[in-house]
Amino acid sequence: MSKNRLEAFSDGVLAIVITIMVLEMKVPHEKDLKALIPILPIFLSYAMSFIYLGIYWNNHHHMLQMTRKVNGAILWANLHLLFWLSLIPFVTGWMGENHFAQMPASIYGVVLLMAAIAYWILQNAIIACEGSESRLAKAVGQDVKGKASILLYILAIALAFWSQWLAVAIYVIVALIWLVPDRRIERHVHQHQEEHHPAG
Repeated sequence: MSKNRLEAFSDGVLAIVITIMVLEMKVPHEKDLKALIPILPIFLSYAMSFIYLGIYWNNHHHMLQMTRKVNGAILWANLHLLFWLSLIPFVTGWMGENHFAQMPASIYGVVLLMAAIAYWILQNAIIACEGSESRLAKAVGQDVKGKASILLYILAIALAFWSQWLAVAIYVIVALIWLVPDRRIERHVHQHQEEHHPAG
C-alpha cells in the first residue's frame, strides 16, 4: 500500500467520525433560542472534540508528508490510531449528554490518552522503518509536546473524580498547546521541497 492510499483512507475515516459526531446533536422542536440551552453542553463537547480531530488530521497529514514508504507495522499502527479516534463520537456524546459528569469526563480523557499513545506508536513505527536519521526523526526530536500531552491526560483522568471541570480545563489546555503552530515538520518539509525544486 502506498502512503497516499493510507492517507486517503485515514482522511475518509476522520470525515466519517466527524459526521457521526455532529449527528449526535439533535435538532430542537421549539422555535425560540431557549430551545438551544439544553443542547449547549453537547455543542461544547462537540466543539472540543472537533478541534481535537482537526489537530490529529493536520499532524497526521504533516507526518505522512515526511514519510517515504509504509510497511505492515505502519499500517497496523495507523489502524490502531483510527480505532481510538473512532471512539471520540461516543465519549463526546456521553460527556455532553451528562453535562460533563465525572465518569464520562474521565473516560473521555482515557480515549484522548490512548489516541495520543497510538499517535506516538505510529510516529515511532515510521521512524523505525526509515531510520533514526530520517527527516521525521530529525523534525520530531525529543517530542516534548507529545510526552507532555500524555502526562497531562493522565493527570486529567485522575482529577476528573475530584473535579471534572479541572479535567476539562486540562483537555482544553492540551488542545491549545497543539493549536500553537509547530514549525518543526513544516520547516523540514519546506527545506526538502526547496532542495528538490529550487526556485528559478
